[in-house]
Amino acid sequence: MRVVYSGELADLATSMARMCSLATDDMELATHALLQTDLVAAEKVLQSSPEMDRMAVENEERGFALLALQAPVARDLRQVVTSIQLVHDLSRMGALAGHVAKIVRRRHPESVLPEPVNGYFAEMGRVAVSLGRAATEVLLNRDAEQAATLAKQDDAVDDLRRHLFTLLTVREWKWGVASAVDVTLLGRYYERFADHAVEVAQRVIFLVTGEYAPAPSSGPTTQEASSEELVRRFNETDKSLRDRIDQPKRPET
Repeated sequence: MRVVYSGELADLATSMARMCSLATDDMELATHALLQTDLVAAEKVLQSSPEMDRMAVENEERGFALLALQAPVARDLRQVVTSIQLVHDLSRMGALAGHVAKIVRRRHPESVLPEPVNGYFAEMGRVAVSLGRAATEVLLNRDAEQAATLAKQDDAVDDLRRHLFTLLTVREWKWGVASAVDVTLLGRYYERFADHAVEVAQRVIFLVTGEYAPAPSSGPTTQEASSEELVRRFNETDKSLRDRIDQPKRPET
């Protein structure tokens, strides 16, 4: 009986990692669709939504069944409860990838992004996917130290979104209201995807250690600053952000 119970816990953990991997694959494909105006890729992302929903329902039911039938305690209890909580984060990650794909589909055959912001979303997509991959690894290896590093990586997405907000507010925007709305929403989708990946990692830290990881502190937002301060930040960060985006990738070994 104990062997069966341990197997059920392992299967549940593996299924959670599979959900995270699927959501990350969807975001990677959605980013490609966004940057390349690829309707076929966007439709593939949207077609995976029923599978994510099925896995979410199945994993939640398995978690509640383990609670009811096995009465887990200590670390086993933390694993089951954490798994039930993870369903929400992983479902939202998949849904956010779907939101990106829906914007691509709605604007097709026109490109969603004005050319000047393409590079920013390419970088946001890269970082978001990297966080999703790292969260998947953490779900499988239960490495609390690796999990703790995800919050720092998330800062890059936050910086890029703040920069986009500044671009929309302190520089003349030439591409219309609809485009500004799309850019604002897309920035929010990538930021939230990254936030959920970090939340996955923090839940793993709780699972392993029994302690909640401190929430990362956030600095002042662009909304809280004056127009002069926004202009100053924009001018200071524009070059560094462009250098980051234009930096050539290291060849794979």
